[in-house]
Amino acid sequence: MQDRKHTPVKELLASTEVDLEVTVKGWVRTKRGNAFVQFIALNDGSTINNIQVVADMKIFSEEDLKQFTTGAAVGVAGTLVKSTGAGQTVEIQATQVFVYGVADPEKFPLQPKKHSLEFLREIAHLRFRTSTFSAVFRIRHALTFAIHKFFNDRGFYNIHSPIITGSDAEGAGEMFRVTLLNAKNPPLKEDGTVDYSQDFFGKETNLTVSGQLEAELGALALSKVYTFGPTFRAENSNTSRHLAEFWMIEPEVAFADINDNMTLAQDMLVSVVKYILENCEDDLKFLSGRLLDEEKSKPEAERSPLELIEKLKFVTENDFVRLTYTEAIEILRESKPNKKKQFNYLINEWGADLQSEHERFLVEKHFKKPVILYNYPAAIKAFYMKQNDDGKTVAAMDILFPGIGEIVGGSQREEVYEKLHRRITEVGIEEKSLWWYLETRQFGTVPHAGFGLGFERLMMFVTGMTNIRDVIPFPRFPKNAEF
Repeated sequence: MQDRKHTPVKELLASTEVDLEVTVKGWVRTKRGNAFVQFIALNDGSTINNIQVVADMKIFSEEDLKQFTTGAAVGVAGTLVKSTGAGQTVEIQATQVFVYGVADPEKFPLQPKKHSLEFLREIAHLRFRTSTFSAVFRIRHALTFAIHKFFNDRGFYNIHSPIITGSDAEGAGEMFRVTLLNAKNPPLKEDGTVDYSQDFFGKETNLTVSGQLEAELGALALSKVYTFGPTFRAENSNTSRHLAEFWMIEPEVAFADINDNMTLAQDMLVSVVKYILENCEDDLKFLSGRLLDEEKSKPEAERSPLELIEKLKFVTENDFVRLTYTEAIEILRESKPNKKKQFNYLINEWGADLQSEHERFLVEKHFKKPVILYNYPAAIKAFYMKQNDDGKTVAAMDILFPGIGEIVGGSQREEVYEKLHRRITEVGIEEKSLWWYLETRQFGTVPHAGFGLGFERLMMFVTGMTNIRDVIPFPRFPKNAEF
């Protein structure tokens, strides 16, 4: 039994042949029955669905199945037969059983009942075993594959941007320092500041907040590149939308402008959401049912207007509306929620930074379609964005989705050396830390554009999970770096 080749549960449940001798290996979800027959629900992670094992107690003793408790790792050999029970087409009539690893029922924390997501975060080493999280992480794999496939099929090259960096792409300063200096007694300069020239890299270094700047360097030779890697933000935030460690997808395209960028981002989002709809049907149906149950406990005003699969089709079956930030501000200023002071952040004048409530109003109430906003005020956007001729705006764009607001942010990049240099000085970034980035504008510069997509934000949208800590295997947030 230990060495016998086994078949994934997913394949067995899809089998059109019966009366086959099969072996299955996995973990016990439940066991029920009586003195004559025992029914064991077995899952191996290949699908949301369990396969039912039927153990005739004329063949097995109570001792044989004593260790078949919830959470135990087991193997079963038997005959695949048509099932007479509801909910499955086939089941296994067991002839042999084997226990690989026991799970003490008095200590195993996952029992056949509903557990809160907060509790499951505390046992993240075991939450993969639940239906909810096995579904989430199968979808995470599928979404990862879909993103790589999208870019590969369009001639992009994946590059690995550095995790340790001496620059701050966002200019926010909320970065994790990387150092080998003695924390209690670091070397000091004459002015009393830490002397990082004596550190491992000979300078102050941090964990990256973005691979964008390095991706630009790749695009200025390979034309079309993308990064897909971990990024870090030392933001002391405990909200349901923030992580200290997360993953970003950041494509960059040479000889491209803001319109090309909007088209690429829209095509990518539609493509990957379609892939999930077509390839993760069982997991989506399960998560949709879970979400509907969760919605019932909320006040009606807070309930999502769309069921999960409807929400995904909202993206794939609607054209995206494109409008300028200026047009959006006018719509919001004249909107009923703004005039009746129902927004938490009222829109009174041009230049306001839009909040999630404004973005969702545009998508869910006004247009009832995904929205792309572009040409934002320069004052509320990053230093590297292309400065428009009006002297007030930059060629930035955000894509807004239902239920979540901004899903993608990007821009055409400023390729003119003098303009970029002036902007870096204006925002107070040290020129010497970005000498290499500035230099690309002096050696064969071209118009280019790109965007950033927070992978966990997209995962929340696709799975319907409402806390970002539940779409990454081991979440990192303030006061938590367990597992």
